Amino acid sequence: MKRIALLVAFAVQVSFSQNITIHHTYYTTVFSESLRVPVVVKWWLTKEMVSCVTHLKRTNKFTADPELKAQTNLARDYAKSGYDRGHNMPADDNACSAIGMKECFYYSNMCPQTPRLNRGAWKSLETYCRKLAKQYDSVLVWCGSVCKSGKTIGPDKVAVPDYSWKVVYVKKTGETYAYSFKNDDSETKPITSYQVGVDSVEHLSRMKFIASK
Repeated sequence: MKRIALLVAFAVQVSFSQNITIHHTYYTTVFSESLRVPVVVKWWLTKEMVSCVTHLKRTNKFTADPELKAQTNLARDYAKSGYDRGHNMPADDNACSAIGMKECFYYSNMCPQTPRLNRGAWKSLETYCRKLAKQYDSVLVWCGSVCKSGKTIGPDKVAVPDYSWKVVYVKKTGETYAYSFKNDDSETKPITSYQVGVDSVEHLSRMKFIASK
């Protein structure tokens, strides 16, 4: 069985001292204090997590991360910004756990996404990942944002990503899939249109994904 290790070389604009790693019940976020968005969020998505009989309703209780309150108290920045509070780890991945549902609404798990992306192709890929988890039991997901333009929202200057990306590793088959999305108002296409090589996401994110025995 293969396992995936993530070696991270952060982009020049984000120094190690400006990134804080926070471990929550179902996901780990590496949050940039300077950009006010996650550089990368990682989680295992399992069949058990999405196969409960009764799914919890989405709470929409966006809040600061209690582990990093001052830096993630960002409600005013997103308000009337024109951007969605785009989940990295989706709410529906936590529909079988009250604590998971609560924690996934922390701003340390959010980035500004256009409504077209967040409610379109990004959502479709989230649904596909849950389908993979149900079929193959365990899926490892990394996703993150690339902020190059310097565009921000709100008084705290939350960075608006130019790209959102996702890498998906299916444990049972050993296959890895990578996707890259422009964070704009482009027409929504099937998710296969956004699939790229893993090396493409490595180049975009300045991160290295390595499969090893």
